[in-house]
Amino acid sequence: MPRPSVDVVVPFRGTPAELEEVRHRLEQLRRDSGDSVVVVDNTPRGAAVAASSASPVPVLRAARVATPGYARNRGAERGSAQWLVFIDADTVPAVDLLDRYFDPPPQEQTALLAGGILDEAVPARAGAVARYSYIRGAMSQDNTFRFGRWGFPQTANTACRRSAFEAVGGFREDIRAAEDADLTYRLRAAGWGDERRERATVVHHSRSTVTGFIAQNLCHGAGGAWLDRQYPGSIPPRRRLGLAWWGARTVVGGLASAVWSRDRDAALRALLDPVDELAYELGRSLSNERPARRGPM
Repeated sequence: MPRPSVDVVVPFRGTPAELEEVRHRLEQLRRDSGDSVVVVDNTPRGAAVAASSASPVPVLRAARVATPGYARNRGAERGSAQWLVFIDADTVPAVDLLDRYFDPPPQEQTALLAGGILDEAVPARAGAVARYSYIRGAMSQDNTFRFGRWGFPQTANTACRRSAFEAVGGFREDIRAAEDADLTYRLRAAGWGDERRERATVVHHSRSTVTGFIAQNLCHGAGGAWLDRQYPGSIPPRRRLGLAWWGARTVVGGLASAVWSRDRDAALRALLDPVDELAYELGRSLSNERPARRGPM
């Protein structure tokens, strides 16, 4: 039985060189005649496509609102396939990703398919942040499905039934983070379900610097607080005093144990687990909303 047609949408922010790298990776994606792929450039000043580029992967300029939701909606409007597959620009999809998504076929009332997200494998002596992300499984879909009835698939790798997507109005375009959770909750409220598709994998390139790691968690924290205001009880805050005390004990105890056993990975967990949690909670005090700016698309 042939699988349904798919439009692949990849939001992007970065440099022209990075844009060309993303397009090259997407060229490897196996597609059928009814499928399409587009990179949506959401970079505020734009990442110009090189005139000499031979890549067949098109780039759509959409930066009026600098959010992934805005970019994904503009990309979705461009196509007409039965399903949409959203993956992030900092991922490498399996060549047969689209086929894997529909083996087995989804149930009739399923609107979302959560694909597998693997953190990039890095050696034991690699940079601290990249190694930490790998050993922790920072991007695993398990991290967001652990919220129980408030669990959701991350749009770093998710498929969505177009008819359901359009019926609920697509992604919120005015928020910086948590647009994937918000879409999930609205789809469920409309009677749609979701399924896991761990074999439909992408490999996620981890942050490599501490500043990038902290900035990402601050942004996620802002998204979590926004969700809890919109959907009370979905992502409740943790007490900061208790969290700080836990962090101090984790660093001291974990480092002592790691030094004794000469275990670098254990030391990284002891140092960065508290940074991860504290940055997320501090991010809850930041705004998650981003107004539109004047200017061209």
